[in-house]
Amino acid sequence: MEFKLQDHDHIPLNNLLKVLNLVETGGEANVRITSGELKVNGQVETQKRKKLRPGDVVEFQKQKITIQ
Repeated sequence: MEFKLQDHDHIPLNNLLKVLNLVETGGEANVRITSGELKVNGQVETQKRKKLRPGDVVEFQKQKITIQ
């Protein structure tokens, strides 16, 4: 799956999960991130507002999202 940034140079990790409807709420996004359920560029990421930029790859629940 690809996510194209529009009018911004980055998107926070917790916002990405909400925008793509991978979680129901921002609170759920934050819990899943801080519990270590996501990887960014192959590394477990626990920063809720990690800035994702073009080229970053997020892995969550068997989904791979490439930031464009």
